[in-house]
Amino acid sequence: MAAARAEGAFVLDCREPAEYEGGHVAGAHHIPLQSIPERMGELPDGRPVYVICASGGRSLQATDYLRQAGVEAYSVVGGTTAWAAQRREMETGRATTA
Repeated sequence: MAAARAEGAFVLDCREPAEYEGGHVAGAHHIPLQSIPERMGELPDGRPVYVICASGGRSLQATDYLRQAGVEAYSVVGGTTAWAAQRREMETGRATTA
């Protein structure tokens, strides 16, 4: 995902708010896993969505749901744990709303 992110890929963080606030991929859009069905309108049309959580379990669930809904979605292997371990760009704080 790092190469795709460098090119402006849409990253969806599906963790809980406290997890997201503690550290997330820079620029990631936050929608907790349970809120995805009612917030589908926040996803981009015609662009892939890279779904991330802490280690991969929730992102796999979200990816399966999104694919069934016709979204080109990919689960990020290793999640934010692996992303941070690779010293990739992270930020902290609350999600901003549009």
